[in-house]
Amino acid sequence: MEASCLELALEGERLCKAGDFKAGVAFFEAAVQVGTEDLQTLSAIYSQLGNAYFYLKEHARALQFHRHDLLLARTIGDRMGEAKASGNLGNTLKVLGRFDEAVVCCQRHLDIAQEQGDKVGEARALYNMGNVYHAKGKQLCCSAAQDPGHLPPDVRETLRRASAFYERNLSLVKELGDRAAQGRAYGNLGNTHYLLGNFAEATTFHKERLAIAKEFGDKAAERRAYSNLGNAHIFLGRFDVAAEYYKKTLQLSRQLRDQAVEAQACYSLGNTYTLLQDYERAAEYHLRHLLIAQELADRVGEGRACWSLGNTYVSMGSPAQALTFAKKHLQISQEIGDRNGELTARMNVAQLQLALGRLTSPAAAEKPDLAGYEAQGARPKRTQRLSAETWDLLRLPLERSIPRASSSEEECFFDLLSKFQSSRMEDQRCPLEEGQAGAAEATAAPTLEERVAQPSMTASPQTEEFFDLIASSQSRRLDDQRASVGSLPGLRITHNNVGHLRGDGDPQEPGDEFFNMLIKYQSSRIDDQRCPPPDVLPRGPTMPDEDFFSLIQRVQAKRMDEQRVDLAGSPEQEPSGPPEPRQQCQPGAS
Repeated sequence: MEASCLELALEGERLCKAGDFKAGVAFFEAAVQVGTEDLQTLSAIYSQLGNAYFYLKEHARALQFHRHDLLLARTIGDRMGEAKASGNLGNTLKVLGRFDEAVVCCQRHLDIAQEQGDKVGEARALYNMGNVYHAKGKQLCCSAAQDPGHLPPDVRETLRRASAFYERNLSLVKELGDRAAQGRAYGNLGNTHYLLGNFAEATTFHKERLAIAKEFGDKAAERRAYSNLGNAHIFLGRFDVAAEYYKKTLQLSRQLRDQAVEAQACYSLGNTYTLLQDYERAAEYHLRHLLIAQELADRVGEGRACWSLGNTYVSMGSPAQALTFAKKHLQISQEIGDRNGELTARMNVAQLQLALGRLTSPAAAEKPDLAGYEAQGARPKRTQRLSAETWDLLRLPLERSIPRASSSEEECFFDLLSKFQSSRMEDQRCPLEEGQAGAAEATAAPTLEERVAQPSMTASPQTEEFFDLIASSQSRRLDDQRASVGSLPGLRITHNNVGHLRGDGDPQEPGDEFFNMLIKYQSSRIDDQRCPPPDVLPRGPTMPDEDFFSLIQRVQAKRMDEQRVDLAGSPEQEPSGPPEPRQQCQPGAS
């Protein structure tokens, strides 16, 4: 029986290292069913199961097994095991949006690592603390309705904390000579300064990240760095430089055979060339985005591509083609239930029809004129341009009619970088999300053989409150019952290990202050950490998080100030630029 449990667990470990996490989980679960009296082996199995479930995005299961691991590590007095389990819990709670609890766990990991003189563990804990504050800051940025660099004090403070932890991590990994970890720290520092509006500093850090990615031949990280550099240069007003970085992003995405990212790069290039007023090239890239979105069945991305193409043709003075794409945008918005997109599209269609008058027959506008395009990017076919009078008639009603969004939605380009941050940020997230087997930078689990061989260490009584917070917080909220070591799955208690197990009544009971803290964390996370931005559809795979379509409208509006009619009398319109519909803000997943 004992050999069978260990053999099953070793096979599960091998499969996870090979990237087959589903099969690995099956073997680990079988090992738990068989059970073992070896406490170190069981702790290792819990840790690996939690990591595997984390990679599979089954975060509730990951949380369950990391709690089991923490409880067992605390019970047998394994301080290093407790530290790693705490780090794993912190990373999982972060993904679940439970940031305050995540901070408690990551801080516990940091405290034990420093206590034990574990520099590697300390660096990982610092990195994870930065990740928690960074994720919290990004979420607050989306709900704060502010432009980059103009953040409420609490959001700015959260991001500054993230930056401080990343700086400490960077200093320590430099001391340790860990170049790969330095690259991750540079990338995250760049992303944090970007959210703070420190775009010049962000480019400095992203260039460092790019250099290390090239040093390791990490094409995926290199591509992310180029994309981040393009994003920062957009806000520096260096659109030409941004375009060159996005072109390198596009080239690498093709080398990596990642169609979704290729489409994202095309979208960014289309918007950048719009800012450069090269509308024909903008249309070329938006069409490439549209074709890939159709191929990948990304209706959200397809709708946005049609919207972008419609606006691009308006800028080109081709309202008939603009109307074609506006109608397609309306159709898609209705299909996917995008109420804001539908409202915007209806207004665009109405105003375009008004501008066209009787010059364009309905039949001519029903079918997109794609004859002038090739799938690989031929330039759009030129059409007869409008007179200045008709151009003004077309543009101004459009600007009046679209409801104004909040300022952060108006420049939503800054919104949550990571999520290329869910697939893109890194490097900037726990390594699992880049296909590695460990749960996070701070929580890489040792092999089964290493865990079995590790000696136990004496536990400190000062950890009891933390132990109760994690090991049994959910059950204590409901029925005030403590977690019992005897209830751990896979544990076979024998005379060989019973002496290493603490009794259920041994640990000291936490006081009222602890429970007040727990209640505060659980209530506050519902209100200000789990609430998504209102009226936002899920981001399609071909849509980047940095959707700066609204920035394009602002820049175009400023360039046309001398030609525009004064709209100051309208309460929904500011002189600084045309309004932007709410749906424009896409929540990140990079």
